[in-house]
Amino acid sequence: MIYGIQQFVTMEKTVQFNKKRLFPGAFIMALSSLIGLACERPAHAAGELPKPAVELTAPKDKGDQTFIVAGGCFWCTEASFEILDGVKDVVSGYSGGAKETANYEAVCTGRTGHAESIRITYDPAKISYNKLLQVFFTAHNPTTLNRQGNDEGTQYRSAIFYQSEDEKKVAEAYIKQLNDAKAFDKPVVTTVEKFNAFYPAEDYHQDYAKKHPDNGYIVGVALPHVKHVMDHFKDELKKEEQK
Repeated sequence: MIYGIQQFVTMEKTVQFNKKRLFPGAFIMALSSLIGLACERPAHAAGELPKPAVELTAPKDKGDQTFIVAGGCFWCTEASFEILDGVKDVVSGYSGGAKETANYEAVCTGRTGHAESIRITYDPAKISYNKLLQVFFTAHNPTTLNRQGNDEGTQYRSAIFYQSEDEKKVAEAYIKQLNDAKAFDKPVVTTVEKFNAFYPAEDYHQDYAKKHPDNGYIVGVALPHVKHVMDHFKDELKKEEQK
């Protein structure tokens, strides 16, 4: 398995990261057990989220497609999608703002318009846009405005960046479907925003959970997030994740 659930936490020293992600590992684990943190399991009214009722029209281009979303810390969302069969690549980055301010230091101010996002490259013959939508809403809490647990600011908003009118229609219909079904204990506040550009984040952010599985934030926050996706999408996991 790429991501293992660790029993102990090592307090790895990192640089240039948001201070809210640098709590000592043991403190994170203690808080996680008491109140939950940034990428905590969303509170569903009923176990599984329904499948999207509106289907995305099959793309004319039969090649790989991209799906760009934001759901809080990109360390968490990146790790949750990399385990899915049909997902070829996941890149952490920034969407929603200008190129000039697409860097971690600026985005952390919450004043650039960017959201911490991920660009998922996938094979539509193996996993559909609709399935990725379902995973997305399972993998984070879409009911907290500009916040995921301890991470707060517009850069942590829940957002879908649509690349066609069909994607917009399907995303908006699914949000309405979830709200009508009261799938969560609060209304979904995910924004559906027109995609303009995606700017890859700095190299040290890429594959962060995979490279630093013992980091306190990863153990206390990201790995439970990954496990939640694994528990709900067992049939969609890559073979190496099914062991």
